[in-house]
Amino acid sequence: MPEPPRHSRPPIRREDLAANPIEQFAAWYREAEREVPLPDAMTLATAGEDGSPDARMVLLKGFGPDGFRFFTNYESAKAAQLVARPRAALVLYWRELDRQVRARGPVERLPEGESDAYFATRPPDSRLGAWTSPQSRVIETREELDAGLAEARERFGDGAEAPRPDHWGGYVLLPETVEFWQGQTARLHDRFRYRREDAGWVVERLAP
Repeated sequence: MPEPPRHSRPPIRREDLAANPIEQFAAWYREAEREVPLPDAMTLATAGEDGSPDARMVLLKGFGPDGFRFFTNYESAKAAQLVARPRAALVLYWRELDRQVRARGPVERLPEGESDAYFATRPPDSRLGAWTSPQSRVIETREELDAGLAEARERFGDGAEAPRPDHWGGYVLLPETVEFWQGQTARLHDRFRYRREDAGWVVERLAP
């Protein structure tokens, strides 16, 4: 089968890249916001106590000098895996740009104040949902969720003022490596890896 068409993007040169991976990510992310329907969608990979890998789609909810943020139920499977092994990897794939970004490193909980601040920006229904779902646990019927939502509505009304539950909050992945991949023709893609070393970053080109 013929290879799918690639974006007509010039090859990436080392001198084109920012010195810091977060700055480079910000530049690519701004492009993704303009061209990708859901630029925040990312795969989060973790490992359980027995070392078995696991992965799921979550939403990137901010990034900065410390790393990449996401939020979840602290009683979920992914949260239990992060307690057992507090390291993770993430992948963002922007098909429309023929680009992906990968990052790996330790994961830490965000301070409660930061989780409170983000929770306050969530839509009312999402706030109620955080109070309703016993994430990752076995339930018998959909009606259990509906009953839980009705109970949350009785307690918090429309949800606009619902506070953050103690079992819900944020994490930040502190990157030790960040890789930027851009598709090119003949499968000779551009790959650059930022690797943390001492107080700075080493940037290396990788073979595709």
